[in-house]
Amino acid sequence: MLKLVRYLKPYWWMVVLAIALLFGQANAELALPDYLSRIVNTGIQQGGIESAVPEAVRQSEMNRAFIFMSEEEQAYVLARYRLVDSASADYADMVERYPALAEQPVYALNDAGKADTAALNPIMGKALLSVYTLEQIAADPAKAKDLGSSFGFDLSQLPPGTDLFSLLAKLPAEQLAQIKTTISGKLDALGDKVLVQSAAPAVKAEYDALGMDTAKMQMNYILRTGGLMLLLTLASVVCSIAVGYLSARTAAGSARDLRHDVFARVEQFSSVEFDRFSTASLITRTTNDITQIQMVVIMLMRLVFYAPIMGVGGIIRASAKATGMWWLIAAAVGALISLVAVIFVIALPKFKSIQKLIDRLNLVTRENLTGMMVIRAFNMQGFEEKRFDQVNRDLTNTNLFVNRLMSAMMPVMMLIMNILTIGIMWVGAHQVANLQMQVGDLLAFIQYAMQIVASFLMLLMMFIILPRASVSGGRIAEVLDTKPAIVDPPAPRELPQPVRGDIEFRHMSFRYHDSEEDALSDISFYAHAGQTTAIIGPTGCGKSTIVNLIPRFYDVSQGGIYLDGVDIRELRQADLRDQIGFIPQKSVLFSGTIASNLRFADENATDETLRAAAEAAQATEFIDAKPEGMEAEIAQGGANVSGGQKQRLAIARALVKKPPILIFDDSFSALDFRTDAALRRALKSYAAGSTLFIVTQRISTVRNAEQIIVLDDDGRMVGKGTHRELMQTCETYRDIALSQLSTEELE
Repeated sequence: MLKLVRYLKPYWWMVVLAIALLFGQANAELALPDYLSRIVNTGIQQGGIESAVPEAVRQSEMNRAFIFMSEEEQAYVLARYRLVDSASADYADMVERYPALAEQPVYALNDAGKADTAALNPIMGKALLSVYTLEQIAADPAKAKDLGSSFGFDLSQLPPGTDLFSLLAKLPAEQLAQIKTTISGKLDALGDKVLVQSAAPAVKAEYDALGMDTAKMQMNYILRTGGLMLLLTLASVVCSIAVGYLSARTAAGSARDLRHDVFARVEQFSSVEFDRFSTASLITRTTNDITQIQMVVIMLMRLVFYAPIMGVGGIIRASAKATGMWWLIAAAVGALISLVAVIFVIALPKFKSIQKLIDRLNLVTRENLTGMMVIRAFNMQGFEEKRFDQVNRDLTNTNLFVNRLMSAMMPVMMLIMNILTIGIMWVGAHQVANLQMQVGDLLAFIQYAMQIVASFLMLLMMFIILPRASVSGGRIAEVLDTKPAIVDPPAPRELPQPVRGDIEFRHMSFRYHDSEEDALSDISFYAHAGQTTAIIGPTGCGKSTIVNLIPRFYDVSQGGIYLDGVDIRELRQADLRDQIGFIPQKSVLFSGTIASNLRFADENATDETLRAAAEAAQATEFIDAKPEGMEAEIAQGGANVSGGQKQRLAIARALVKKPPILIFDDSFSALDFRTDAALRRALKSYAAGSTLFIVTQRISTVRNAEQIIVLDDDGRMVGKGTHRELMQTCETYRDIALSQLSTEELE
């Protein structure tokens, strides 16, 4: 799998940009719970009051607050507030904003930075909360009686109309200090956020006393914060769409490059490699396996990079909301990791077998579609249906097992997440009741916990998906890493010009790579340019193998093959094959037109060249019978032409090339005797200067050849000469000839 990472290199900038966008998306989504917390805490519970530092305080209320401040704190507060009265320059503007200014002076807050606000929060919060609490106590005798002991005397015993704060100001310093210490001790136990939340009613009451519209302030805060949440959501959506586009482009591009390289490598394969990899397996690797890699690249860019950002960011933000509940998240993550580890161990072997089963299904399907006529001819539809059904069931059952495993995992994961939510609610409720946490922070913590767990879930799901992709990657890498058995030499030689086409076999032997015995043994003969060399022998004796060695589809095991005196292993494969026109045993046509198939040999061939080659191949009769002529459509594999027509078009294609060497590997088998004879006569003139190799079983096809090579069952050359010579000297040839023609016909 890692070997394929290099295919992402051309798209590195897309990956980097996607990661940057993922950071933006993650930050936007991580900010949403915090803003929700603000709406609940500040917007709803605190009435839009963001801090315990009011922007304005009546002089009378400030004097009461001073009672609960030290001299240093009073000095600090007075340095940050200015007294506004009827003599102030901005009185007209200020009285419009604070209507209570018309009745008494007001302390207005100067422009305060974050540092000043942070320093003033505990000072003003404690003081205003103390004043507000005492005012509530004074207004309610029951509260005064219950809380009196906290101040060292019974407040409920005060005479009606007594000014409590004037009384406090007149108390002895020691008694006042004791009261302040008692109140301060209780307020110090509150956290900064809870202190602000507790002081918010006092600040709001002061704003009401100043004549400010607190309902409007609250609504403005909620709308402003909600608007920011909408903007963050929009930013997250934009980032998500951009990442989706970039990941799709990267995955599609890398998959395209991978398919190109796999196809290019397969094109370099010799017959040795095709014996190792089945056609069905190569198709699966080029399609299904690369699709698996493409999907994983998309998920890597969209989830694997995104999940750690969300997870780490969520942990940092959740810790800031509630440091005492981290163990709940850790327990949930540990349970998820344990669950996925178990599933991973069970599912991995199944993922490996799925790709092999897909290979098998493709193989059976390909065999059935290719051999449908044979299957029908022998009434074997039932047998093939059972064979296909068995392979299909094996793949289906394996997929069902994996899918059931995945489907069982999801409810368990949801159970873990729900238990986590209940645990957070249980622990958090106690912390809220003990004034250690705010309700909004509890809600935010739950959301952060879900984001953290979801992030780990993304990573764990990838660890489940990656094994299958890893198997696919290994199968693709296996193809890419396979070095062709036949390669060009480091320092190739050039053929002497002009190329004559003389071929010499010098004590050549050949053995298949997985065989212990030679398929061909000690073959030696010389094929001259302008002459026909025919190869004949029993079925399976190696006739086709001999001609497959000339274009180096295989390489000889011993000895050598020479073209114009040069060992073909010292030539570039492309240079060698440029000199050869090859008509295989099984004619192959490609989807397109007749003309496009003929130009497969020479894309620059003129219409006259195509016509001449078709005439020599005896193909003009059926070509001219088609209304479109040379532009008539050819279906995939030549399915819309007969076997003889397909064979003649394959011969015409080789003739268009006009090569020095022409190889006919049993290429006349589908032709009738009349067409066979006419074609051989035409070849005498059309390819007069070429070296012709003809592999055939027909004596009538080879009897006029200048040289006939006879092989026995063991792949040994047992005869070489003309028809007349071999009839006299080679028993194997004579037996073949007499099995086809009478003695009179052979004379």
